[in-house]
Amino acid sequence: MNQHVTARLEALAAPIARRWRASLLQQGWRWWLKELRGCLPAWLSLHDIPEHVYPWPLTGAVAKPTGQARQVLLLAPDAVLVQTLQLPLAAARNLSTVVGYELDRFTPFEAAQLYFVARQERRTASHLQVMLVAILRERLDRVLSDCAALGLQPHAVDVADDTGRPMGIDLLPAPLRPRQRPAGKGLQRSLPWLCGALLIAAMLLWLDDRQRVLDAMQHSVREQKAEVAEVQALRQQLLNTRGAAQYLIRRKMAQPPLAALLNELTACLPADTWVDQLEVNDGAQVSFSGQSAKASALITRIKNCHSLENAQFEGVIQPDAQTGKDQFSLRAHLHQEAADAPTTDTP
Repeated sequence: MNQHVTARLEALAAPIARRWRASLLQQGWRWWLKELRGCLPAWLSLHDIPEHVYPWPLTGAVAKPTGQARQVLLLAPDAVLVQTLQLPLAAARNLSTVVGYELDRFTPFEAAQLYFVARQERRTASHLQVMLVAILRERLDRVLSDCAALGLQPHAVDVADDTGRPMGIDLLPAPLRPRQRPAGKGLQRSLPWLCGALLIAAMLLWLDDRQRVLDAMQHSVREQKAEVAEVQALRQQLLNTRGAAQYLIRRKMAQPPLAALLNELTACLPADTWVDQLEVNDGAQVSFSGQSAKASALITRIKNCHSLENAQFEGVIQPDAQTGKDQFSLRAHLHQEAADAPTTDTP
């Protein structure tokens, strides 16, 4: 069953293989590979697998070549039918099929009796010039059988032209070709994959470069955001410091100046009273102590001081035996006013 499927697939692939071998695209592909190899440096140069040509008929047994080599059987020009055809331009799309349908018209044999190759030689504005090379199947099969008996398994069957040089065709049918192809042909099969891999690598490198640029931009944005946050923090700290300073200034301006307070105390206290110690703290608390002939009447006198309020004695009034006066200690609160309120010394 598997052999039947394989034979069926090979029969379907044979026309495609013949069209490929006879097409200008295949010749262009070979030329491009040749030019590509010529552009490579010497240390990276890739050479074709050596090709051994065996003219038919063989003179004796063929020794198996050492290493990898492509064996080509070269037929004489009189062993095949060579004919030049002129076909319509539309035949170029499926040249081998068109020629296969018309073989009985171009040759005295039917298509089932021949192996053939149709190769486009020239193209004009009105027609195609095609070279048809054909050989009887039974004749080529007999030649291949004789080659196998002499130890030759050709990879291709070519035909010599009038000068004795190979035409560059292959009459060997696909089902009769060796399963193992020369390893050198792997280069031709792998080049499209290599080109695809290089294209993908170039795309990945471009994406990696774009990603590095994006990462650099994101890093720069993060640094700028950090700088902006630092500036905002410094600005907030400056606003807080400025607010505290303004608050202290307002508190200080709301309190009467020390000179005005001393002037007012001098006016409020009687002449027989003097102050030994005066202290004003940040909480607008005023403490002073001294001696007076009538210390008990000081609370009433201090009530007349506009800058002081809630005056009261601290401790007990004690007489001083040396001066004959009373020692006292008073505490009061400074009266808070607006910053632009007039003081007692304002004229």
